[in-house]
Amino acid sequence: MAQAATNPVYERWRWRIFGVTWLAYAGFYFTRKGFSVAKLGLLEDPSVGLTPIMASNIDVAFSVAYGAGQLLWGVSADRFGPRYVVLGGMLASSVVAAAMGLSNTVVLLGILFFVQGLCESTGWAPLTKNLGFWFSSGERGRVMGLWSTSYAFGGMVASPFAGYLAYSVFDDWRWAFFSGAAVLLLVAIPFYLFQRDQPRDVGLEEIEPYRGERMAVVDARDVPDDEQEGSWDLIGKVFRSPTVLVMAVVYFLLKPTRYAILFWGPVIASDRLSSDSFALAASLPAAFEAAGLVAPIAIGFVSDTLFRARRFPACVISLLLLAVVLLLFGPLTSSGSTGGMLVAFFLIGFFLYGPDSMVSATAAVDFGTKKGAGSAAGFINGCGSFGQILGVALPGYLMAWFPGDDTTIMLFYGFSASSLVASVLLIPLWNRVPPTPRVSS
Repeated sequence: MAQAATNPVYERWRWRIFGVTWLAYAGFYFTRKGFSVAKLGLLEDPSVGLTPIMASNIDVAFSVAYGAGQLLWGVSADRFGPRYVVLGGMLASSVVAAAMGLSNTVVLLGILFFVQGLCESTGWAPLTKNLGFWFSSGERGRVMGLWSTSYAFGGMVASPFAGYLAYSVFDDWRWAFFSGAAVLLLVAIPFYLFQRDQPRDVGLEEIEPYRGERMAVVDARDVPDDEQEGSWDLIGKVFRSPTVLVMAVVYFLLKPTRYAILFWGPVIASDRLSSDSFALAASLPAAFEAAGLVAPIAIGFVSDTLFRARRFPACVISLLLLAVVLLLFGPLTSSGSTGGMLVAFFLIGFFLYGPDSMVSATAAVDFGTKKGAGSAAGFINGCGSFGQILGVALPGYLMAWFPGDDTTIMLFYGFSASSLVASVLLIPLWNRVPPTPRVSS
């Protein structure tokens, strides 16, 4: 079917939704990264008594809650709509961040950061579902690739912002939490004013008729075109989808690498650098997140154009290259030079963030379909978040178990193997596209 003429009202709404949801997910990082920044001051504050092991355990508590929350809020978005789930999460996250800034005990910080994990998990799955209603499968790779820069940008900006206010302006770790709470609260205002769940909420037709595309279903063999959004039957089919299950396993294998660098990147850099500068070691992993601004756009464009909306060929190629770069991390950084470290972090980020965004967002919406996208994204991201626990815990535990050994290289060998296994798992899905209902002859 030929694409219908462009409707200016529809287009304004589409890009309004894109902008406000991008801003919302970037905003979540200002409360998520608060504890990472506050650790610098907390570890030096005798009135709190935080130790590095306690800090690691608090990170694990957050990750457990975040993984469980992905499953909960993804299903909730399918049943009740993204608007209420995301807005409630933003407001609650701001309150919890402010409460952490007022805390004085390790136990209370741990409890609150666990709750923060539940709040933070309201973002990804509901927001990707929201986009699925406004952008069709034929354009989704490019659009979701561009939109996925939100989490790389948020992570890259939130820490310096919180660090500047906490240590240069107020000289108090508590402002790492207060500043993030204020930013997310402000971001919630345009989200409330300008976000809508789907085109019919503003009197517009669904995106597939508007774009001249056929509606995708979870399983074209037994799911009717009028399947009920948010029904337990549909959610069950999403969870049993072989493609969704494979993506969940793949994301479990990928996320430890990303979170090990996000949470331990400065320590890893410090171990490999010839310089003793902590400031330099803290800044180098920014190359990893900078690559996250480029990679999702590149892989989305390639999947839409070169592979004609097939999401997995580009992922397989990128993961194979990631496995090679991770394996070569030792030689790339052996000289201890700043340049070698920047190149290594950037290449890892480039080959990781592409398949990361594709599996957790674009393909999740494609194969969960609009009606089950929240459940699919929540399930895939929930499994990935349990893998994330390994990423935040392994570096510290390996350093404790193998003092004096080159634990960074051991860690990256393991991550290389995980990337290789993930690529192999996706090869059978190389030509897979979302199923559509058969047309009766």
